[in-house]
Amino acid sequence: MVFNEAFKALSDPTRREILALLRERDRTAGEIAESFNMKQPSISHHLKILKAAQLVLDERNGQHIVYSINTTVVQEVMKWFMDLYQTKGEKQ
Repeated sequence: MVFNEAFKALSDPTRREILALLRERDRTAGEIAESFNMKQPSISHHLKILKAAQLVLDERNGQHIVYSINTTVVQEVMKWFMDLYQTKGEKQ
């Protein structure tokens, strides 16, 4: 996993909020857009960055694409943070 892309994606508050929405349940881009005061193309741009960072997954369901949080990658990022803040003595 490339952490740089994940950190770039997480640096934006809108993308963090999108992840919080997806933590509740899977959603389409339209459902995500309803929670923000921005147009669909802007939401699609944020979703593209989250997908590139592998923080979200997408799956076609009929005419819609449903987005979900990729918990595996989120857990890897969280583990990296936890390891970063452990002292040398705690690691051994």
